[in-house]
Amino acid sequence: MKIPLQVTFHNMDHSDEIEDKVRTEAERLEDFSDRIMSGRVVVDLPHRHHKEGNLYQVRIDLKVPGQEIVVKREPGDDADYRDIGIAIRDAFDEARRQLEDFVRLQRGHVKAHEPQPHGRVARLFPEAGYGFLETPDGREVYFHQNSVLDGGFKQLAVGVEVAFVEEEGDKGPQASTVRPVGRHGHIG
Repeated sequence: MKIPLQVTFHNMDHSDEIEDKVRTEAERLEDFSDRIMSGRVVVDLPHRHHKEGNLYQVRIDLKVPGQEIVVKREPGDDADYRDIGIAIRDAFDEARRQLEDFVRLQRGHVKAHEPQPHGRVARLFPEAGYGFLETPDGREVYFHQNSVLDGGFKQLAVGVEVAFVEEEGDKGPQASTVRPVGRHGHIG
């Protein structure tokens, strides 16, 4: 990054260990793009639940030429976010996906005016954290829960229409940046 990464803690004490983890993850983003101009990460503990445990929230703001990449990983109903490491990992995974999309766009591999392909959720394996989309031409495309934007994997159901970016994975086509489309993500 051209400007040093800013790490802020909100509603919690500063932790060198957590800050080191954030900085390590941020350095990995530079493997995907050397055009990150600045970055800010806020680690937050917004709600104090004594019975259910604390759920962490991570926000990442990256500035790249002509664009800002913003990721906000909120705990929602995800009990995994009691673990700060999981909240940080998920936030940086999403930042990486958005950064990869930015780089593809800059290189001309994705045209800005092209709509994303659409498909429907064909099969879901919630326990294993993945599923398959069916494209309009009948192909099946694999997707992982981390590819669903805004942590929305748990809200998906068979038949929901989604937009996605298709790329070639190790075992064939796979979808990234999956997001439900239509009214509230459902076909109506």
